Amino acid sequence: MAGKITQLMDESAAKSPWLYHINTGSCNGCDIELVACLTPRYDAERFGFKLAGSPRHADIVVVSGPVTSQSKERLIRTLAQVPEPKCVVSIGSCPRSGNVFKGSYSVEGPLEKYVHVDVSVAGCTPKPEAIMEGLYRAAQILTEKRKAMHK
Repeated sequence: MAGKITQLMDESAAKSPWLYHINTGSCNGCDIELVACLTPRYDAERFGFKLAGSPRHADIVVVSGPVTSQSKERLIRTLAQVPEPKCVVSIGSCPRSGNVFKGSYSVEGPLEKYVHVDVSVAGCTPKPEAIMEGLYRAAQILTEKRKAMHK
């Protein structure tokens, strides 16, 4: 009986990955585009994506901005709260390279120094369509990770 309940929970979770967004010091350009994905025009919820209010409920973590000195410890603590399996998506150029903030006294990125990034959506700022494609790829990776956990 417990196996069937676990299987039902896994199938349900696979159809509705929850997102948790972390801003690690961005200019908010990527954040605005992520919010646009959740509005009726792009409607990420029709694909099952839903914004979670807590990292403990998230399946996919979306990170925007260069990792700053002030946000680094919060980022690490927050990512530790996300249950396994999880998928990390970086949006914009800042998490990958620091972009225009690179070399600043307060930038400690890139994000890959602190966590494995599963999907990286390039651009400054990336279009909502690119973010949606990145989230879709993340959902596929999450499904593969879940299958690997149950083997």
